[in-house]
Amino acid sequence: MIAESAFIGREVRCGRDVAVGAGVVISGHCTIGDGCVIGAGAVLDGGSISTQGLTIEAGVVAMAGSIIEGNLTIGRQARVQAGAVVQRSVPPFAIVSGNPAQIVGYTLSNAPSLAAATRPADSTGISPSRVKGVTLHRFPKILDLRGNLTVGEFGRGVPFEPKRYFMVFGVPNAEIRGEHAHRVCEQFLICAQGSCHVVADDGENREEFVLDDPSTGLYLPALTWGIQYKYSPDAVLLVFASHFYDSAEYIRDYNEFSLLTARPH
Repeated sequence: MIAESAFIGREVRCGRDVAVGAGVVISGHCTIGDGCVIGAGAVLDGGSISTQGLTIEAGVVAMAGSIIEGNLTIGRQARVQAGAVVQRSVPPFAIVSGNPAQIVGYTLSNAPSLAAATRPADSTGISPSRVKGVTLHRFPKILDLRGNLTVGEFGRGVPFEPKRYFMVFGVPNAEIRGEHAHRVCEQFLICAQGSCHVVADDGENREEFVLDDPSTGLYLPALTWGIQYKYSPDAVLLVFASHFYDSAEYIRDYNEFSLLTARPH
């Protein structure tokens, strides 16, 4: 469905069920996947045929007046908010806004959050989530005038014995970390200072968690796509890993991850 006043260049490929609004300009080397919606007045420019070009994956919505140009990939089902100016690739399911565009959220599963619904804010224990195997852990917190304390035990509150830990800090608010899964490695995340948001994805369901208390941890089993973003300026994210570092153990392409986690029908 292409509005009469839209301009579509010669090097543009469109998939099925694509809707292009009035006044849209799509030029250069550009590929648009199935089911995309390009809002009125949006501009997409993929550059010359000799470049990688612009790839808009299936289900993307680019709202009115948005501008996307360059050798970029806009991941599946991402949302580009009205008037956003996109100058770098956007991961699958991300929502971006502003000039230059920054990630402001993710399109999540519609079901209510089990982790939030099954526990009072001041409780301890383990809460399930709608993402396969992912659990939210609240550890005891002892408040004392001499200084506060929280404690967890590996093999009990933390479901594995770690082989490695690392800390992430000094992350600019506009940046995202993670964007990968592990084949066998399990991880346990605690924001020891400040706060950050974590998106967990099992290939079918996604859920977002806010880690803003050192007595709260998030368990990510193997084959869970993890993203961390919205770091506060003082955030320090502590991550325990069940295995030593192995670059071959990482899955960094979401399409590969989707194939590995596809549910049989």
